[in-house]
Amino acid sequence: MSEMLSQDEIDALLRGTSESSQPEAKPEEHLDSMESDALGEIGNISFGNSATALSTLLQQKVEITTPIVSEVTIDALRERYPTPHVALRVGYTEGLKGENVLVLTREDAAIISDLMLGGNGIDVDPEGLDEIRLSAVQEAMNQMMGAAATSLSTVFSKKIDISPPLVEVFDATKTQTIIDRLELWETMVLIEFNLKVGTLIDSKIVQIAPIQFGKQLVNELMTATSPQPVAPAAAAPKPEAPKTPAAAAPQQQPVRQEVKSAPEVAVSQAEFMPLHAPSTNDSIPANLGLLYDVPLSVTVELGRTKRSVREVLELSQGSIIELDKLAGEPVDIYVNQQRIARGEVVVIEENFGVRVTEIIQPHERIGIV
Repeated sequence: MSEMLSQDEIDALLRGTSESSQPEAKPEEHLDSMESDALGEIGNISFGNSATALSTLLQQKVEITTPIVSEVTIDALRERYPTPHVALRVGYTEGLKGENVLVLTREDAAIISDLMLGGNGIDVDPEGLDEIRLSAVQEAMNQMMGAAATSLSTVFSKKIDISPPLVEVFDATKTQTIIDRLELWETMVLIEFNLKVGTLIDSKIVQIAPIQFGKQLVNELMTATSPQPVAPAAAAPKPEAPKTPAAAAPQQQPVRQEVKSAPEVAVSQAEFMPLHAPSTNDSIPANLGLLYDVPLSVTVELGRTKRSVREVLELSQGSIIELDKLAGEPVDIYVNQQRIARGEVVVIEENFGVRVTEIIQPHERIGIV
């Protein structure tokens, strides 16, 4: 005899089944104070190198300082940017996995594009950001993020490369490509920097990334700075104890034999003439002072490229020429068309300079491999 279930019991069973079938809510990730400080330090290092690259491009003194790290949701982001801004999405293709977004005001982007195109950055129209000017901003940010990736490669001791940034003017109050992308990130980390370009810009530049990417940067930093375990040294083999014969044989008395001592012989270490005499100041000719006043032409080469006659004739003011070197690579120092050293570009007050980082070996200077 089967028992019938009441309607209340059936409803209770259905409610229990539907509740148990719902997936568990995924815990939301957050940054702790240590991770926030680490991200701020990473931003300080990477964007410090970016300021040098941007200064070279814009011919202006650039400062990017004081990062402030916080978390933000998509709703808070819409309230933060009620007016249109310029956004650049940068993806990492090697060394790191993920992407981030840089946000600039339209006024700052217009000034940067005007400087890139050979203008003075004064009285620019933020509404005039056409395709050409956006491309100029894109190139500036590409060089800037390339320098940042080079800094991260040094800090993390691994090769890090980025894809060319994608640029667009976005309105956070509307649905557009980059906003759709941000909505896929459940939680976001926001790193805000002060940006100063000469006397033209005193504003903010903001880096936005998914919180998982922020934690990835922190883990890479911890891995790079943590001491590597040292393998224990192999224990020296213990000397084998002399084997004791089972039955000790009677010891024989040693036979004494007189040995005549050999006559003492004077022994000294053999000395050879050196194959290559070391270069010392004594080898410098005494009359070299006669050449001290001879002028030499010192040239610093940023890079080289090849262009056809047609491409050269098509160059105009504001044209951008891509060189065969990456941003942040050492520049070559020539004296009378002969490379003698390598160095890095530095900014000294309002002027550029070169800090010598490597002296070419003498045999390389004369072309001997």
